[in-house]
Amino acid sequence: MIPLIVAGDQEVSEWAVLRGIPAVDDPGEDLSAAAAAGVEWARAAGSLWLVLHCDLPLLAVEDLADLEEALEQSGAAIAPSSDGGTSALGGSAQIRFAYGPGSFHRHLTRMPEAVVVARTGLLHDVDSPADLVSARNHPRGAWLGAVTE
Repeated sequence: MIPLIVAGDQEVSEWAVLRGIPAVDDPGEDLSAAAAAGVEWARAAGSLWLVLHCDLPLLAVEDLADLEEALEQSGAAIAPSSDGGTSALGGSAQIRFAYGPGSFHRHLTRMPEAVVVARTGLLHDVDSPADLVSARNHPRGAWLGAVTE
């Protein structure tokens, strides 16, 4: 897989490109449209794709390794967030994304072959101040204290 950033901000795109990471513009509609833009780019490059969100402060290398293994094993992987959303979703086929509350089950219905990867770093996304406090209180989230206080 080739890393790619779908960005809605020109500065973020420039930051990525300066570091050798391709970037595409976020179409600005919603999260599903942004994910679809990234998948379109990956498929055109002949690559597997993995949509991974940036609100996962407890994410660890082992979490990513499990996602990679699931993709290699079945060609599709999905990770739920603790609130029923989707933290990560990957494969090779085109998919119609359906982000929003309860998206995990909608995505799993659309990719029934996907291996489910449930790990702490993928389960704990930050959608609210309470989620941030919870992440800061987890041993993996100790680093957040320095950047949020």
